[in-house]
Amino acid sequence: MPLFLREEDVKQLLSMPMALEAVESAHRALSSGFACDVPRQRTRLPQTTLHILQGALPQLDVIGYKAYTSNRSGVRFLVHLYRASSGSLLAVIEADRLGMVRTGAASGVATRWLARPDSQVAGVFGAGWQAEGHIEAIAAVCSLLRVKVYARGAERLAAFCTRMSARLALEVIPAASPEEVVRGSDIVSTVTTSATPLFAAEWLSPGTHINAAGSNSLIRRELGEDVLKRCSPIVVDSVETALHEAGDLLPLLEKGRLHARQLVELGDVICGRQPGRSTAEEITVFESQGMAVQDLALAVRLEALARERGLGVELPYGG
Repeated sequence: MPLFLREEDVKQLLSMPMALEAVESAHRALSSGFACDVPRQRTRLPQTTLHILQGALPQLDVIGYKAYTSNRSGVRFLVHLYRASSGSLLAVIEADRLGMVRTGAASGVATRWLARPDSQVAGVFGAGWQAEGHIEAIAAVCSLLRVKVYARGAERLAAFCTRMSARLALEVIPAASPEEVVRGSDIVSTVTTSATPLFAAEWLSPGTHINAAGSNSLIRRELGEDVLKRCSPIVVDSVETALHEAGDLLPLLEKGRLHARQLVELGDVICGRQPGRSTAEEITVFESQGMAVQDLALAVRLEALARERGLGVELPYGG
């Protein structure tokens, strides 16, 4: 019978190492032609927007989608996982934590492949729910000494840094300004809903790696043209998805100052089809939009582990 997994079940089952392995394998499969992914589709009403990401991982015999609604009252996420060979439903999974961890894991995988191996200091814009997974993922792939975080609201920022320091046994400290976050950081990450660029290119040191995780619509922009001009390569999770919704990149693409052929997919770097970082001085960037295959790769692992541990509730339909 199909399983229904609640957020509490996902919390018990899901770990960052699992997410890093699943996300990297999904990108490897996509680059190798063993997966398919459909860019996010949206249905908009004045009060609510429905977002759907769909795809398949035939090697794992799964096909499915993540659907979520955004409304002033909140955002609600569900992953529907099906067996590809039979079309039968395997699981319905509440996916707020799943999405947070996989978003962080995508930047973690990109950091593993694009940042300098000796990176020790990270600067992060954002102190919300998504930033938690982001910092955890980067700490899992790098030997960090310090994380500097900048966000609005001094009390909330201080509480976030205290919590993350204790959780990761790592020095996580508030930064007084955007410039302080960027200067001297080996890795700079943006996990915000900003509509305007967050920092100046002149603050970046040679050899920095940037993870831009928040700009997944036309109205959001975390990196300015000055920053992107200094970046090589510009890596995306999917060129097709980036051309649909990468708010940082679309203004340059529309002006002809950036071309689609210049974008490199993360899976191609992982598989060795495209170079990642070529020199210690390059400033690299990963533009993360989010993909169904990332969610499905995690969902299939959670479904199997839940059955092994006896978690979840059987559903009376879809089997």
